[in-house]
Amino acid sequence: MVKPVVLPLEKVRNPRDLGGYVGYQGRKVKMHRLIRSGKISNITSKDEKFLLDYGLTKIIDLRSPHECDKMPDSEIPGVEHLDISIAKDDNTNGGKKDLDKVFATYRKDQYAGFRMMCDRYRSHVVKEHAQNSLHQILEVLANTEDGAVLYHCSEGKDRTGIVTVMILYILGVDMETIRQDYLYSNYMLNDYRAKRDRAIKEKGGNLCLRANMRILGSVSDAFLDTSLIAIEKEFGGIDNYLREKIGLTPQLQDALRELYLED
Repeated sequence: MVKPVVLPLEKVRNPRDLGGYVGYQGRKVKMHRLIRSGKISNITSKDEKFLLDYGLTKIIDLRSPHECDKMPDSEIPGVEHLDISIAKDDNTNGGKKDLDKVFATYRKDQYAGFRMMCDRYRSHVVKEHAQNSLHQILEVLANTEDGAVLYHCSEGKDRTGIVTVMILYILGVDMETIRQDYLYSNYMLNDYRAKRDRAIKEKGGNLCLRANMRILGSVSDAFLDTSLIAIEKEFGGIDNYLREKIGLTPQLQDALRELYLED
């Protein structure tokens, strides 16, 4: 596996360029074209300059409308911004009453977070809204002839992870490399999880709550497999899924490969 290209951003979690992976016919994914990351709210001027110098022309925000309103992306001059949510509902849960109920469960059931994440990963591939959004994302990419497109969710691991899986698969990258790129988010978010765990512990959080919060801040083979198994069982595999549910035509696939793979 090619080691992921990590971008040196100060205030953006999990920023990586997909360039360098070997795809269709041995052609590598181009650098400075596809960037995955966490949210880009309140970024520094240094981060902004780096992204502009790197060639950034478009940002796709995968978060829910509520998340975007709560913590909007920083506006970067000359960069087109698109909101294409993978899920309409708030991925961070809504009102205080809901949160209180969820956290009460997390304090007594160490597997609650795991089950919730599996449910979420299933919904990210089977729900019509998510499928339509993925098609929109592919159309945006197919209509970006040059410059870099950055797509992100909150921490750049789950919604961003699923979108990355599909993009790399379309570009012909082998599934084990795709899986390892997905799992690399755990390494990228180690410090974030440790900092959050310390804060929860200092506030008196018990071991079950801390276990759940670690799960929520991580990626897992089990989460990705939940999506892939749902695709296999309900749609007959990724190729069928991309063709019939996402609307990936041979023309769209060819266009994406020509734009994002080296000659």
